[in-house]
Amino acid sequence: VQLQASGGGAVQAGGSLRLSCAASGRIFSYYIMGWFRQAPGKEREFVARISWGGGSIYYADSVKGRFTISKENAKMTMYLQMNSLKPEDTAVYYCAAATAPGTAVARGDYDYWGQGTQVTVSS
Repeated sequence: VQLQASGGGAVQAGGSLRLSCAASGRIFSYYIMGWFRQAPGKEREFVARISWGGGSIYYADSVKGRFTISKENAKMTMYLQMNSLKPEDTAVYYCAAATAPGTAVARGDYDYWGQGTQVTVSS
């Protein structure tokens, strides 16, 4: 499985961005796809995840109500719509795939990672 994240950029606070994660290879319905982010000097943190087959969704509290995760199975693509962006959302955003069942909210739950895309939110 290979993952390619894109869509990052620089926006002002309150703005929006849509990230995409294009997958190649075999994605099974039981896989869980997730978004993580890592700010300078901080640990990589969970943002959101979606099950590839059933669409079960879970968000980190910090983004709930502002970010929306979705997918298009036919296009092998996952998205992260980010609205009402804040300066504290500034980070490199990574997409990832988990191949084992579980809560899939920890970095160690994921087996495949994309290269990351930079999101910068200015105040």
